Amino acid sequence: MKLNLVMAAATLAFASVGAYAQSSITGMVTDSMCGAKHMMKGKTPAECTRECVKNGSDYALVVGKKIYTLKGNKDQIDKFAGQKAMVMGTVSGTTIQVESIMAPGSM
Repeated sequence: MKLNLVMAAATLAFASVGAYAQSSITGMVTDSMCGAKHMMKGKTPAECTRECVKNGSDYALVVGKKIYTLKGNKDQIDKFAGQKAMVMGTVSGTTIQVESIMAPGSM
């Protein structure tokens, strides 16, 4: 019985380690409310993104039909609002903990 409990605990520990993955993902920096479809008329995608973030939305990265929430240094992320960017960080589900962000191909 004790051996089964130890094996179950070890399996759980190893399974949870795989939940986080270091990645480099390229997409459009936007906000979690608008996604790829900016709703503010007369605003550029960058202006719309910044306004939505100012009003409580999170920065996001749109990659095809998938949207990742970006967490990290907002000043660093803001520089790429409304632009295509390469984000490097730790992915957990649909959230990326941003370690760095840069223009695609600038490495």
